[in-house]
Amino acid sequence: MRRITRNVTRVFTGAESRAFDSRAIEVFEIPGIRLMHRAGRAAFEVLRDRWPAARSITVVCGAGNNAGDGYVVAGLARDAGLGVDILQVGDPDNLKGEALDAARFAQARLGADLGRTARPWCPSGDVVVDALLGTGVRGEVRADFVDAIVAINATGKPVLAVDVPSGIDADSGALLTPDPVRADVTVTFVAAKLGLMTGDAVDYVGEVVFDDLDLPCAVYDRPGVTVLNGEGVDALNRRRGAHKGDSGRLLIVGGETDMGGAVALAGEAALRTGAGLVSVATREENRAAILARRPELMVRATRSAADIVDLVERASAVAIGPGLGRGKWGRELLAYCANVGKPLVVDADGLNIVADSDVELPPNTVITPHPGEAGRLLGQDSAWVQAHRPAAAAALADDAKVAILKGAGTLIAQAGAVRSICVDGNPGMATAGSGDVLTGIVGALLARGLAPPLAADLGVWLHARAGDDAAAATDAVPVASDFVAALRLSA
Repeated sequence: MRRITRNVTRVFTGAESRAFDSRAIEVFEIPGIRLMHRAGRAAFEVLRDRWPAARSITVVCGAGNNAGDGYVVAGLARDAGLGVDILQVGDPDNLKGEALDAARFAQARLGADLGRTARPWCPSGDVVVDALLGTGVRGEVRADFVDAIVAINATGKPVLAVDVPSGIDADSGALLTPDPVRADVTVTFVAAKLGLMTGDAVDYVGEVVFDDLDLPCAVYDRPGVTVLNGEGVDALNRRRGAHKGDSGRLLIVGGETDMGGAVALAGEAALRTGAGLVSVATREENRAAILARRPELMVRATRSAADIVDLVERASAVAIGPGLGRGKWGRELLAYCANVGKPLVVDADGLNIVADSDVELPPNTVITPHPGEAGRLLGQDSAWVQAHRPAAAAALADDAKVAILKGAGTLIAQAGAVRSICVDGNPGMATAGSGDVLTGIVGALLARGLAPPLAADLGVWLHARAGDDAAAATDAVPVASDFVAALRLSA
């Protein structure tokens, strides 16, 4: 399972990280070569900790500052008595500034040229250090670098990536080449990179270790994106004298014929998240099964919007979309619920209807699309969304709406900007009904009076933690009902 060091509380784009680096040098007068040596030492210490039996390393370098970090690793490794092989990709004459100083540091210890450039070559060390491409790379990767990436992956040796695996976009998590470096550990510096935590990149970064290089806190003059940690969950504990009316009323709307399980899961999740009263408006065919499964739910057979007027009026919040279908029934119900002004969470077919119609969602709405639904809302395909996850999430959160872009490294955006990211969760959560559980959780939090941004943040984190707890409790692939059973509101 992917691991991320727990000292990561905020993440930043690669551009922001480079700005912090420049600010440390220019404003706080920390020499760039000193920062490079700190980065190289941090990476080398992780290498020694993870692979203590390694007796040799191969450092694969490009020509930028990322290569400079790698050269420092090479020099430190030779000082420690390890065998060191440096493979230089591109012209070493392009090295300049601190990167050139770092290369000379390594050269003085190895007593050799800056690196072999002959082809073909194969990294031979017990551990391969990827110092090819850093956070500044954009667009298509050059052919000689692609060849090097292929060679690194072909070794079967453990790989330590310096700052970011080569071929990964540090801002978005997009893949800049079809098969980037597959790192076992990525040591990232100055600022933890957003692109390491979300999208397709999560399959390549391995364990992510962050080192701030002892920079002053004042270097960080931008807020970044918050890493969710469950802050605020203790406030969900009910006071001893509470009654059910204190915890809000949630109405869940959905469950077209043959899709009643979706609203049942959402309803169960809402109850487990502490909503005081949960009503489900669904097709008549689903009513008996839902009540048999969960008698605590109040289930209303619904033929049209006229059947739910009183339920909507009494509700503190409304959740609509699970199993809703895209037919006339679902469209009428969504149009009505979107116009009553109650806090709203919209998922699944509710989002598909919005994408295909002129239904306007109110400002106090939380939407929870997966990449396919997000693409339909934005007029793009899911591949585009995955390659531009932060931008897509921001675009979905227009006006005052809150958007939860689901997937590995779920992003939460508000008012056109990404506000938070969830790095918890596991691949087993990519299963039918998982999104319905999230809808029920967020709906319950809205019903309990949480503002949409906080309901989204806390709801995503509770959902992810339940998924991790459920996965830990079984050797089989967990199912959505397991996530409901694993929900807990304690810290």
